[in-house]
Amino acid sequence: MPSQSNNKKGILLVNLGSPKSTDVKDVKDYLDEFLMDEKVIDYRWIFRALLVQGIILKTRPKKSAEAYKTVWTDEGSPLIVISKHLQQRLQEIVDVPVGLGMRYAEPSIQTGIQELVDKGITEITLVPLYPQYAMSTTETVIDKAEEVRLKFFPDIKINYVQPFYNREIYINALAKSIGEKLPPDFDLLQFSYHGVPERHIYKTDPTKTCSMDNCCQKDNLPSHKYCYRHQCYKVTELVREKLGLPKEKVLVTFQSRLGKDKWMEPYTDATLEGLGKKGIKKLAIVCPAFVSDCLETLEEISVEGKEIFLHGGGERFDYIPCLNEDPNWVNVVKILSEEKLSQF
Repeated sequence: MPSQSNNKKGILLVNLGSPKSTDVKDVKDYLDEFLMDEKVIDYRWIFRALLVQGIILKTRPKKSAEAYKTVWTDEGSPLIVISKHLQQRLQEIVDVPVGLGMRYAEPSIQTGIQELVDKGITEITLVPLYPQYAMSTTETVIDKAEEVRLKFFPDIKINYVQPFYNREIYINALAKSIGEKLPPDFDLLQFSYHGVPERHIYKTDPTKTCSMDNCCQKDNLPSHKYCYRHQCYKVTELVREKLGLPKEKVLVTFQSRLGKDKWMEPYTDATLEGLGKKGIKKLAIVCPAFVSDCLETLEEISVEGKEIFLHGGGERFDYIPCLNEDPNWVNVVKILSEEKLSQF
């Protein structure tokens, strides 16, 4: 039971979201909400609608539904199931109520807040389950939560956990998880991060100091607080150092691009295609932009990516799962949450 001093406080975990089933209509509804978010596809509404509703949703839902079927579990969507398990594990070790919401589809952020409010909660620490900052992840979660709060819960206070990509507690948990699953005889460890259009990097930089050529791998620049690309490279470097790996055995790439815009490079699929020809026969790959395994990891990487690599001359492909319900990760979420709870 929550202690008397904490009886108005609660935690809300927020992840990306997922279709409620593998039915084409449900997948279409999910993709419509997701891709029509102006923080995901940042065109003017009319052009976004023409692209998403006039082109993408004509064909993509059927293809995506088939992909979801390959990863769907008896309990439902892997991302939703894992997120619920994380919620349960966290609830076991904190003395305040823990809620769960998704940026897209159900349970929505509004649903998650309502469940906490129904328990008498007036002060919420919201945890966007994204290690790195991006307009299409952290920023859209905070914007949506504020929109919901102002419209439906004006008396509720929300503190937001900031991106934790460089926090030692997170790096320790990630490195330990990778180290435990990394085969001793691997040739290369590939860090595949979800991609974003390059223009997002410039657009989310209020300092206007990002040059995208050589600043991402430097330290302590003003733009780094908002630079997704820098934060991906920083995670990789910190984990590499923690595991004691030589630089030549680690590689960063970016996956899941959409449309014809220029996205961050190098691309994961193109890289996988050529690794075998470069003598990389035993590949391990991890996806640290995600804390929960989902379609982009279980199907795009561990199925499609594996096919590409083996077809290109590779011999062994080891996908290293996300943190999911790892006890060390649950403890990271506890610490991050309690830091913000103490600030009310």
